[in-house]
Amino acid sequence: MSRTDLESTENPEVRAAGGVLVRPGPDGPEVAVIHRPKYEDWSLPKGKLDGDESFEEAALREVEEETGMRAELGPELSSIHYRDRKGRSKLVRYWLMRATDGEFRPGPEVDELRWSDPKGAQELLSYEHDAKLVGEALAAS
Repeated sequence: MSRTDLESTENPEVRAAGGVLVRPGPDGPEVAVIHRPKYEDWSLPKGKLDGDESFEEAALREVEEETGMRAELGPELSSIHYRDRKGRSKLVRYWLMRATDGEFRPGPEVDELRWSDPKGAQELLSYEHDAKLVGEALAAS
């Protein structure tokens, strides 16, 4: 890894957080997967940190904003580093989360939420790193 890569990983321009949101289902755990019409993709709920909020605070807020569900933080999962659509270095930290209550309401950022068994969630997700996180989260639960 070059010095520039190391610096961008340690000090990303964009910091975000999210979660693998899980609830009990009739046949085992179910995972929340969201559809974002702006990107025409299926992903895990996540978003940028606001001001001086912590990664954990941002993860809980973003999951609630995008899914309507309040949640409890579980173990931290793997982080993802990449260049966003604007070429900026981005760090996203994820946690396993257990849904406690709430109700999804479609909006402009997220127009659909699907609860699926882990295998179905992995197949629906648009990004390989999200699918890997689902596997990691279920192994951690």
